[in-house]
Amino acid sequence: MQSITILGATGSIGRSTLDVVGQHPDKYSVFALTGQSQLKLLAQQSVEYKAKYAVVTDENSAKQLSGFIHALKGQTEVLFGEQALCDVASSSQVQVVMAAIVGAAGLLPTLSAVESSKKVLLANKESLVMAGSIFMRAVQQHSANLLPIDSEHNAIFQCLPSNNAVDSQTAVKKLILSASGGPFRTWTPKQMESVTPEQACAHPNWSMGNKISVDSASMMNKGLECIEAKWLFDTDIKNIDVLIHPQSIVHSLVQYVDGSVLAQLGNPDMRTPIAHGLAWPQRISSNVPDLDLAEIAQLTFEQPDLEAFPCLKLAYQAAEIAGDAPAVLNAANEIAVDAFLKQRLSFTNIAKVVEQTLNSFDFFEPDTLAAVQESDARARRTALSMAKQLEL
Repeated sequence: MQSITILGATGSIGRSTLDVVGQHPDKYSVFALTGQSQLKLLAQQSVEYKAKYAVVTDENSAKQLSGFIHALKGQTEVLFGEQALCDVASSSQVQVVMAAIVGAAGLLPTLSAVESSKKVLLANKESLVMAGSIFMRAVQQHSANLLPIDSEHNAIFQCLPSNNAVDSQTAVKKLILSASGGPFRTWTPKQMESVTPEQACAHPNWSMGNKISVDSASMMNKGLECIEAKWLFDTDIKNIDVLIHPQSIVHSLVQYVDGSVLAQLGNPDMRTPIAHGLAWPQRISSNVPDLDLAEIAQLTFEQPDLEAFPCLKLAYQAAEIAGDAPAVLNAANEIAVDAFLKQRLSFTNIAKVVEQTLNSFDFFEPDTLAAVQESDARARRTALSMAKQLEL
């Protein structure tokens, strides 16, 4: 029996994780669940899965959550604040941590899990985008077991040699991340000027939260995933390609020097990589329907259009600059996406805010988490100013 903390339990990854955990009550128990705004859902989850702790961001939310849990006759103890998030991620009673908090807010609790030598299922790509060298150094120093949960990185992990290395010894030539292309794959830049938040959040294949859905629509999400892959698999950004695959059946590929290309296929359902990560190196059922390639009949692929989707190009540029450039990219994007979702910024101006923010910085190599956080804060202040200038 393994005890699990789920950071971001009310999001799509958190809900899918609880679905898989619930199918295997003999293997997993829930220690703690965390959430931000969906307090009634978090209360229901806490009671149903008998979580020992539930953690929210502030005292007012904690009081509301306690009331909801009490009404459901639950016994879960409610905590709040960043330190509480770190505590439930690092507790000695926990063996597995699902890191699924969206955005920069997930960095500290995820790093706490790593520094406590947990099995960390990483679905928070921002941890590596913001602080890749610091994060991966901590993984090595504390012998944490880091397993990628994003479908693309999990696919690459499954297609790599058993030592998970990308180097001359393993003869891996290239990593190829697949991308659906999102809802605007065939749109022109002119058409995208009038995109609404509702349209951007309507992903054709995946059920995701609003922020990730917008990132997928702009292809920034794929750019962030390329930076994440660079750190996860210790390779140069030049060895990572993106391939548009609208059906989302091939989740990613690994190309070897002998011409072989290995791919991982499956239905677009996050329960598959979650089940893989939970059980690794074994396998457990996920309740995902079997893949029927004959029914799907056709798989298509195309190159990404970097002019129509400049966010992907900006992410590659930030990765090549390195240092704190990816952290600046991520912070500016979070600010811009938030402004778009609040209908204060056009969809096409998301990339403009990010580009202008990147252009205003002199980059350096941060060697501490505090330095990363300072770059993040400065980038947010700059991006807020840029977004204000481009406001609708």
